[in-house]
Amino acid sequence: MSSILQKLFGKQNFEPILKKIGEFEIEFKIFSNEELKNKSEELKKLVQGGETLDNILPQAFALIREASNRTLKQRHFDAQLIGGIALYNGKIAEMATGEGKTLAATAPAYLNALTGKGVHIITVNDYLARRDAVWMGQIYDAIGISVSCLVHDLAYIYDPTYIPQKEREEAEDKERDAVGNFKIFQDFLRPISRREAYQTDIVYGTNHEFGFDYLRDNLAYRSSDQVQRGHYFAIIDEVDSILIDEARTPLIIAAPDIESSEYYKVFSKAVKILDPKDDYIVDEKIRSVIITDSGITKIENILNIKNIYDPQNFQLVHYLEESLKAISLFQKDKNYVVKNEEIIIVDEFTGRMMYGRRYSGGLHQAIEAKEGVVIQQESRTYAQITLQNYFRLYEKISGMTGTAQTSAEEFHKVYNLEVVSIPTNRPMIRKDMPDLIYKTKKVKYEAVVKEVNERHKIGQPILIGTASIEQNEIISYLLSDAGIPHQVLNAKNHEREGEIIAQAGKQKAVTVATNMAGRGVDIILGGNPPAQGEAQKVKDLGGLHVIGTERHEARRIDNQLRGRSGRQGDTGSSQFFLSLEDDLMRIFGGERVKKLMETFKLPDDQPIESGLVSKVVNEAQKKVEGFNFDSRKHLLDYDDILNKQRTSIYNKRKDILVKEIPERIKEIISIAYQRIALQNPDFEFLEGILIGAEIIEKDELNSVEDIKEYLATKAYNLITDLNENNIRMRLLAFIDKLWMAHLENLEDLRSTVNIRAYGQHDPLVEYRRESFILFQNLLSSFEDWVFYDIWKFIKQSNSEVGRQTIQLNSTILSGDKKIGRNDPCPCGSGKKYKKCHGK
Repeated sequence: MSSILQKLFGKQNFEPILKKIGEFEIEFKIFSNEELKNKSEELKKLVQGGETLDNILPQAFALIREASNRTLKQRHFDAQLIGGIALYNGKIAEMATGEGKTLAATAPAYLNALTGKGVHIITVNDYLARRDAVWMGQIYDAIGISVSCLVHDLAYIYDPTYIPQKEREEAEDKERDAVGNFKIFQDFLRPISRREAYQTDIVYGTNHEFGFDYLRDNLAYRSSDQVQRGHYFAIIDEVDSILIDEARTPLIIAAPDIESSEYYKVFSKAVKILDPKDDYIVDEKIRSVIITDSGITKIENILNIKNIYDPQNFQLVHYLEESLKAISLFQKDKNYVVKNEEIIIVDEFTGRMMYGRRYSGGLHQAIEAKEGVVIQQESRTYAQITLQNYFRLYEKISGMTGTAQTSAEEFHKVYNLEVVSIPTNRPMIRKDMPDLIYKTKKVKYEAVVKEVNERHKIGQPILIGTASIEQNEIISYLLSDAGIPHQVLNAKNHEREGEIIAQAGKQKAVTVATNMAGRGVDIILGGNPPAQGEAQKVKDLGGLHVIGTERHEARRIDNQLRGRSGRQGDTGSSQFFLSLEDDLMRIFGGERVKKLMETFKLPDDQPIESGLVSKVVNEAQKKVEGFNFDSRKHLLDYDDILNKQRTSIYNKRKDILVKEIPERIKEIISIAYQRIALQNPDFEFLEGILIGAEIIEKDELNSVEDIKEYLATKAYNLITDLNENNIRMRLLAFIDKLWMAHLENLEDLRSTVNIRAYGQHDPLVEYRRESFILFQNLLSSFEDWVFYDIWKFIKQSNSEVGRQTIQLNSTILSGDKKIGRNDPCPCGSGKKYKKCHGK
């Protein structure tokens, strides 16, 4: 073992640590449950009293190992402890499927939770967040550590007393071994507020939940509405999926803006008339579409306009471009599904429906028009952040996955994370067979069905992996036609995911699944839980056989699919069935694939066995991986510039939220006046504004310093006598308005700056320079607004209406009175609340 540890962690020998953990484990075995919990409390006091986590590690790891053995009857393997050490050291632990990553993460999570700062464990979906909070919650609860989970719009805390003792015992008897289901155990999750959830020691949730909570916190108008309490330590499960596959799409909070549905309907009909061969050019590699001169002429004739590219028609060009993308680059049941008259995005990497997510820039509306569903309003961006920059907020991050080495370079360059491969607890004996490559998709599908039929007859369980819902349904249709019973798992029926996966390892089970079956779940031979002797029968049949029906863009995803088989030394096998018509081959194989199709004169039903073809497949995947890496790096280069500005604005918002308002106003007025006076040395300009505001007399304007001090002090004194919440909300509202406009300006800048490359200018340098100027203008605009308008606001606040407005806001903020939208407005205007201060 020492040689393995030296390879993972350098010259330092970690074998003594494992020995120490074992020694403490022996000591803790004689502890009562109460003594075990008391020992955990003792460790917590030591850490919060200044003891280092390095020194506490052996005791903490031994304690949670013993707690796990008592509660789940699962004792951490040495390999899992090694994985835990890697995670503690801020590395990515590459652990094979079935090696127990979920359990391995408990040790470093517990150790860091002792600091009291809070640990976030990031999962790839809500199902796993709930499952792991309940499953691992039993261990944490035994040693006095609180656990919560975040799911869409909800939060829960693990509470074993939440249901009656009798029902809980029955649940334990019934489902103790069914770690994939926990239908009854989920009753142990007691609903709590999101703010309370973040106060627990360990929080489970998806990257979207944590990221959007961060953005919402920085849109809050009261500090009490903010839910997060900092970013200390994050363990990211399926780290390659979250930090790489999903990193191309930023998290965006937006709200409806203008009504434009009719335009999208018109353009959707118009682009459907265009000829794909002559009127526009589609580049599937870079996912772009360009309209040709003939296409432009047709569109102008349809719209009855002379020149669509006239400046006055710039918005029409936007509708045209998005409608072209919708019709040529986005496919139903691959990129999205239509459900309940809504367009729901399908995650291309996990195959899951992404509820609440919408394509930005009008693309979602264009797809809605294309599919004939209700077109929702376009939106304005309120806040956004990339996953890369969100996770950079943490003091320390680590991750785990079954497939990371093929992306080790990106992890190092972007996140400064090192990938280490953790040895398996038992030798891997799965048989990965060579690819079978056919000329056409039709013949490939026929070969898949034939293979499934032969293995199904002997009773071997089979998992068939597909790259899209559309392909998933084609395979299902062909299997039904051949009389082969099977289960289908995709985004359309994800509600039955746990049930389907639990039985996918039984004899004669045939499961057709998208990438949903590739992450975070184990397929247990014989079923879950297996009947007596069933697991061994399935092992004797060869274990689970995995069939891949198409290569994915990244080798990691193929490896994830293979990894469903051969867990913990089980028997198993895998094989990919490909065709020269597959998207990966067609788009990235190019001319070489065409030549191959012409060269091989084999019968259609005979697979091509050629090292050259396998080489083309591998090269195509490397091309896509490289292209996607460049795409993510490009996105990050630009977002790094925005991130500095975002951090600055969020810090200003935080100051306004938590600092005394009079003091903040005094600071801003001093800064603003110094700049304004330099820009306008002629006092007459300022004099007129200030006298007009009835704040000071003309003869008091003696010098720049006198005016600055007078104004700052007067504003401070006047505001001190007013309700600060009213002014605080006014300041926040204005800075948010400026930030929204700034985000739109930057989006426009991004869309135009690339053309400057033709003039020998680096687009990124141009973007950095101009975005800096725009940001300085934003800051100046905020200071100017405070300087010029705060006096009017103070004057209004001192009037009768102003006092009523302040009283009204105090009522709303304190929550003392619930005001109905149709109730008379408390300000006394005589209008309904929704038409007045509730507007």
